[in-house]
Amino acid sequence: SHCYGHDQSIARSATSNQTPPLLVNMAVTIRSMIMAITMAIFTARIHVITGFSTALRHQGKRINPPFSTTVTRLFAAKTNISFTPNPEIRDKATSTVLVGRHAALKSLIDQTDSYVSLFGFRPHPEVLSSMHSALDGNAAAGGSSSSYVIVPTVGPAAPRPPHKLSICALKNSVTRNNHPLSLHAVTDLVRGATPSKGVTHVMVLVEDYFGLGPVGAAVGRSFPLFNRKTTKKSRVGYADKESDNEAENEDDESLVHVTFLNSEGKVIKNQLEIAAAEAAADGVRLACRLVDTHPEELTTTAFAEECRSLFENDDTVTIEEIVGDELKEKGYGGIYNVGKGATHAPRLVMLTYNPPEDVMVTDDLEEDKSTIALVGKGIVYDTGGLAIKSRVGMCGMKHDMGGASGVLGGFMAAVKLRTPRKIRLFLCLAENAIGPNSVRNDDIITLYSGKTVEINNSDAEGRLVLGDAVAHVTKHCDDVGLVLDMATLTGAQLVSTGKMHAAILANTEELEQRAVKAGLASGDLCYPLLYAPELLKKEFNSKVADMKNSVKDRSNAQCSCAGHFIESHIDENYQGGWIHVDMAGPGSKAERGTGYGVGLVLSLVGAPGFDTRQ
Repeated sequence: SHCYGHDQSIARSATSNQTPPLLVNMAVTIRSMIMAITMAIFTARIHVITGFSTALRHQGKRINPPFSTTVTRLFAAKTNISFTPNPEIRDKATSTVLVGRHAALKSLIDQTDSYVSLFGFRPHPEVLSSMHSALDGNAAAGGSSSSYVIVPTVGPAAPRPPHKLSICALKNSVTRNNHPLSLHAVTDLVRGATPSKGVTHVMVLVEDYFGLGPVGAAVGRSFPLFNRKTTKKSRVGYADKESDNEAENEDDESLVHVTFLNSEGKVIKNQLEIAAAEAAADGVRLACRLVDTHPEELTTTAFAEECRSLFENDDTVTIEEIVGDELKEKGYGGIYNVGKGATHAPRLVMLTYNPPEDVMVTDDLEEDKSTIALVGKGIVYDTGGLAIKSRVGMCGMKHDMGGASGVLGGFMAAVKLRTPRKIRLFLCLAENAIGPNSVRNDDIITLYSGKTVEINNSDAEGRLVLGDAVAHVTKHCDDVGLVLDMATLTGAQLVSTGKMHAAILANTEELEQRAVKAGLASGDLCYPLLYAPELLKKEFNSKVADMKNSVKDRSNAQCSCAGHFIESHIDENYQGGWIHVDMAGPGSKAERGTGYGVGLVLSLVGAPGFDTRQ
């Protein structure tokens, strides 16, 4: 268009100065030639696809390829993910995504004799080399480069459609508070490089050091399950009209097949590690689906039914519930009072996994075989109660059960992997609703610990339900050696540790370090808070009760204070460990659940094959 406008100006100038017709005709001829050449180039870029390569750089944003239509994409509602090694996938795939650290990818791309075994065809080495060279190995969010290439066919076989080949390069080195493979970037890059339909072969170069489980979780996070959109369209505009019609068929399903490669580019076939990757992905997608589901659909009743359906055929898991008025009768004043104003009753759901006798105990569990108790905040919707949130502040509060979904997804994955450790799970399910029965500011309630709490903020409800649960665990479960509670508890967490790192509070320095290590290994990053209960508990002082439920001074380590409130309800005779995880920030991203907590749980319970390599 720039050339076309420039030629017009030449022609106008020539006419106004009485330029001879011959020169005017020459200008018009030149303009026509430039237009013809330009159109030929554009046509070639569309139809002569061999060698076509376009770098799609982005810093955490998806960039549509050239000539794509900007349309709404149905978020992978029917995307199936497979991890079992399958050589046939190379012939079935319509697109390939290669993911790895920038330097490691360079070594793989230089092995030109391995292209056929990797891709199922032989792309031109210069195409891959130029795609890789276009990427920056030091970019914090990584980068991707895509090319459409022709796949040769043999004999009378029907021609295959152009194959989308993408290279996703991760940062070569990271700082000490990030996973070495930048798993947040893996999620974003894989999601952006994967077409909305067809069969995609995702190959992840995990080298010889990194566990498959965390990478499987990161890939699973790319393809959330929940969706209530009524239409979908193809995201890429290369398809013809017939293909577009096929893309709008709601019966279409897409398949993503994940293959893991070692440093030499060889396929990893260790069944235990692959099973861990698949279980982690399933756990993350379950957690994301629950967080994304709106509260009219995911009530406390529906959440409990979800738990029962997950384990109805598994003899290793038992389920108990305390529901509604029974909570009041038995003294669970936190859960009952938070949820008593809702149409669906509050409930404490308790699941116990007893490993089969024939499971093999790993070396790292020989020293510590104690039971781990997982406690999750499951506020299916948080209006703030009578201390009502603003219109803007209330939107997104369906995510306030992110802690419960994270520990449930981790528990499910650990059960699938037959983890050789007894695990207990406690889900505190309630809706913090507004109604004639809602708990009021100034009410005094008694938690299961026996301690009284003056309500000075009904919007600080998460700590009340968690206080009941940790009191129950530490009073009745003598086999428990570690209690881990997880919650989207405070907005102050984002100020303390950011959007990607959960904040942790632990009652021993050893547990604090253990949690940080598990976060780095799993990709569910976390970072310690100030632990000083003797200095901070005064923030909850009350004239008429044992404590208030919200701090007096919000600028005094508010995130730590919230954790210490929960800790204060641990039974005084309990001698084990306690870790509090506030994941308000990393629990969601771009209005979607992230499945945070699944990987952290799997690492802490020692799930077989999750974050270690054999």
